[in-house]
Amino acid sequence: MATFESKQARPAPRNTKGITHWLRENLFSDITSSILTILSFVLLYLTIPPLLDWMIFDATWTGTKEEITKDGARWIFIFEKFNQFIYGFYPEDQYYRPNLVLFIFLLYIYGFKKINNTLVRAFIVLSFPVISVVLLYGGFGLEIIPTTKWGGLLLTIVVAAVGIIVSFPIGILFALGRQSKMPIIKTISIMYIEFIRGVPLITLLFMSSVILPLFFPENMDFDKLLRALIGITLFQAAYIAEVIRGGLQAIPKGQYEAADSIGLTYWQTMGLIILPQALKISIPNIVGSFISLFKDTTLVLIIGLFDVLAMVTLTSTDPKWLGFETEGYVFVTLIYWVICFSMSKYAKSLEEKFNTDHR
Repeated sequence: MATFESKQARPAPRNTKGITHWLRENLFSDITSSILTILSFVLLYLTIPPLLDWMIFDATWTGTKEEITKDGARWIFIFEKFNQFIYGFYPEDQYYRPNLVLFIFLLYIYGFKKINNTLVRAFIVLSFPVISVVLLYGGFGLEIIPTTKWGGLLLTIVVAAVGIIVSFPIGILFALGRQSKMPIIKTISIMYIEFIRGVPLITLLFMSSVILPLFFPENMDFDKLLRALIGITLFQAAYIAEVIRGGLQAIPKGQYEAADSIGLTYWQTMGLIILPQALKISIPNIVGSFISLFKDTTLVLIIGLFDVLAMVTLTSTDPKWLGFETEGYVFVTLIYWVICFSMSKYAKSLEEKFNTDHR
């Protein structure tokens, strides 16, 4: 009988590993890649050092306006107006209320991951909006803070969160309606989606701010923030509907036939089989729509609401702090980037969590 002698594995050749191999494979694989890599390094060299000098090394972090001697960013403006950027005109002695909402939100997120009971999860989802409204607006023993005093990042997050949360189920219903075999429901869904998608968001904000109150009694004070929330929600729902419809169209016909074969009703088929798959497929596009909505909240300035971007313009008109708009816009840009990047990374984690492909 033949015998086989085991041999110890030898290390890979030097030219197939290490930083040199990686650079050759990824940055200098051919002439075109080499040229683009060199140009990229030149561009980074010309932009990053001056930017770091302006933002960090040559910036003014403390002191007063009169003590500024450096040519870099004057971040003392941000520190001076920080509360307005975050809370708008919210009373200073009531800052604990939005801070408490944030703390409860983080606590709910942590608990939501640990809890597997469906009823408890449903209670968490349904109770948080109620608690948030009571804390932010007032009532039940708390001082009433009218929405006209809401502003800054607080207002931006409220508008974006309400638009995202409320528009999502509405969008699902219109997506199902557009796929429906009932002519009336399908026609209404198509007309709504196509009309909303054909109109700019700024137009809907004007309509919700000016025209919507005409449908209510004259003595009824229709809150300006509520008008904006209605317009943004209706706008976002149409786009979510189209995103989800794309996911529904990607589901093989055999999934519907399998559900029919075991006697599932329409809503059971959608809730248990079709929608979970369609939503999983649509996660990147859904999050993309949510990120766009978050950035579109800046348009509420048109109807007199001061979000975090509008607060830059407002605070920079202070006679004591004229000429500090650049620092304000850079600060707001960083805020938007951090939040949008976090949403994108969370969406990526959801994709990996719900990925059921066999590889």
